[in-house]
Amino acid sequence: MTDSVVKKTKRSNFLANVVAILISVVVAGLVSVLARTQFEGADQLPWNVKAQPGFHALMNSLTALSLLIGFYFIKQGNRRAHAASMVSGLVFSAFFLVSYVIYHSLTESTSFGGEGVIKYVYYFILVTHIILAALILPFILITVHRAFTKQFAKHKAISKWVFPIWLYVAITGVVVYFLIRPYY
Repeated sequence: MTDSVVKKTKRSNFLANVVAILISVVVAGLVSVLARTQFEGADQLPWNVKAQPGFHALMNSLTALSLLIGFYFIKQGNRRAHAASMVSGLVFSAFFLVSYVIYHSLTESTSFGGEGVIKYVYYFILVTHIILAALILPFILITVHRAFTKQFAKHKAISKWVFPIWLYVAITGVVVYFLIRPYY
């Protein structure tokens, strides 16, 4: 690579990293602020707000399925199908995130009512899910940037640990839903 191409790539990576971190900070801030702010009129919306947790579980399920299909395709050497699957996972995650922020700005938090061991299991899964979801977002965006800019060696290196964490977050989102579903 020429010096000019290397400089452009470094600048592009730096900007992508900054944007990924800024998006993540804004999303975390929105989730935090809106979860503590209740807006009136949820009963006046053209959709049933109470149905959103099921939609969230569906989006997380589709994200996990997309990630697994994308993993399969890259192992088969099919980059085009891999890219389509991974972009689908990103879109499902984005739909989830937007709906999640809207839902938590319109409703109060639901308390888990389970007792005994299941309560500890639930909170362990919930806490790890929340922490990893917040931490993984900028790395997902950086991984996608590296793929779109054809930096495949760097993409592959980071995706080896981004993929399992993103998959864990998607799957545990579904598990959390089914564990708390009886208490909605």
